[in-house]
Amino acid sequence: MPVSAGFRIVVADLLRRRGRRRAVSLAEPLEGLAAGIVTVPPGVPVEVDAGLERINDGIVARGTARTRWQSACGRCLRPVAGDLEVHFDELFEPEPLEGETYPLEHDVIDMEQMVRDVVLIELPAAPLCRPDCAGLCPECGTDLNDAGCDCVPDHTDPRWAALRSLQP
Repeated sequence: MPVSAGFRIVVADLLRRRGRRRAVSLAEPLEGLAAGIVTVPPGVPVEVDAGLERINDGIVARGTARTRWQSACGRCLRPVAGDLEVHFDELFEPEPLEGETYPLEHDVIDMEQMVRDVVLIELPAAPLCRPDCAGLCPECGTDLNDAGCDCVPDHTDPRWAALRSLQP
């Protein structure tokens, strides 16, 4: 059986003949996995189930990556978390195209960068604690999900202030 470590997978057995296939399952934490305020917490694994197939150009990896993310609500700043599952279909080849394919180094593929790429692109940009989150009052900061406030919102645009002074 091929020896693998982390997201590095030995694929020498697949390289012997086109059409060969193998399933792999990995679960490793990836440190520093974040997009803005949305993060995959340290120590939380990214689980990968993939089928590897030898083709003319190299190795195709098809499968899913799953993990848990956490953030602050985009409106009220309460903690929010969720699960992410993303499908991938990527090519590893000896001479990779920048931004399009991944390197096949001798008889090893390193899926770490590919996993980072597919997870990061699917993390939510502005997660909400609930779809109808009312957010915070822009004047006093009260959480409008818990209570109302007596603030009168000022909807005037300061960029037009100079023109208002011209009114009779």
